[in-house]
Amino acid sequence: MPPDPHALFQLTGPLALMGWLALALFPLAPRLSQAVAALAIPALLSVGYTALILVHWSEAPGGFGSLAEVMALFTDPWIALAGWVHYLAFDLFVGAWITRTARAEGIAHLLILPCLVLTFLFGPAGFLAFTALRAAYAARARMQGVPA
Repeated sequence: MPPDPHALFQLTGPLALMGWLALALFPLAPRLSQAVAALAIPALLSVGYTALILVHWSEAPGGFGSLAEVMALFTDPWIALAGWVHYLAFDLFVGAWITRTARAEGIAHLLILPCLVLTFLFGPAGFLAFTALRAAYAARARMQGVPA
């Protein structure tokens, strides 16, 4: 029996959640966290995404020329699943970048946790929050005469 997009959808969320848990626990095992959340899980999701696109893209309605075409594109369950996996992979990759960058710049892990939650739930909003946090840290360092 061929796989069902709804069943595959049920597998992707918990997989990505393992990566987000690794990022939340980053200070306890930074290398393992990055190996899992920045590489292994995004790579696995990317393989799944690529397979979905290769197998199902040609039969999908719609396209990218207009909002109506994009909406039609996502009426196909396989392409909607591919879109979801795309979000999961890239948001997790951004979350891993946030944790690496925060550590390199001396930003406390507790301060980035809200940014990670926002990135998990709303992608670009979490990136924006982290960008603001970085700017605030850099401004604070300049005011204290410390190189950022």
